[in-house]
Amino acid sequence: MAKQLDYHMIREIFTRFHAAEPEPKGELEHVNAYTLLVAVALSAQATDVGVNKATRELFKLADTPEKMLALGEEGLIEHIKTIGLYRNKAKNVMKMARILAEDYGGEVPNSRAALQALPGVGRKTANVVLNMWWHYPAQAVDTHIFRVGNRSGICPGKDVVAVERAIEDNIPVDFQQHAHHWLILHGRYVCVARKPKCGACLIRDLCQFEEKNF
Repeated sequence: MAKQLDYHMIREIFTRFHAAEPEPKGELEHVNAYTLLVAVALSAQATDVGVNKATRELFKLADTPEKMLALGEEGLIEHIKTIGLYRNKAKNVMKMARILAEDYGGEVPNSRAALQALPGVGRKTANVVLNMWWHYPAQAVDTHIFRVGNRSGICPGKDVVAVERAIEDNIPVDFQQHAHHWLILHGRYVCVARKPKCGACLIRDLCQFEEKNF
């Protein structure tokens, strides 16, 4: 684990990320808060590309909890069976749809506690929805952010909650809204798990990673 970078270095890193991509976007396709919630829940241990492929037709048929209930669990499975753990995810999506329809009038709640109380929704999923739909600066720490944060010294931590806290505590507030997208995209395409592409890295001179590839 690298040492925590100081304020000036972190500000410079995010200034560079912003210059390269001022408005980074999540890669999961959705049409409203509900479809975003379902897509994020389905993406656990799966790729965004795989989820998008499965949900394109699904969301044409079921873009509300009520329509998902009408489709039924077996109908849902037909659309998502290419995604890992699809049977368990289908059960959770249907339970979630029932709770949203019965307790929330078909709307997705916008508090972390209410989101996390839904079946199949953990802290990371809740944070993605809060950030992407309501533009709240919640930090959804996945394997990419955990890796980049610890390699670089931007937001080191022993677990995802510690990394989330390090982002909130150390990244300047004007970069908080997009911080997790910049870090995810950097980890997905540049600071990859094996053979990171350090020669093409925007922040290689500031990064604390000792095993850089050039």
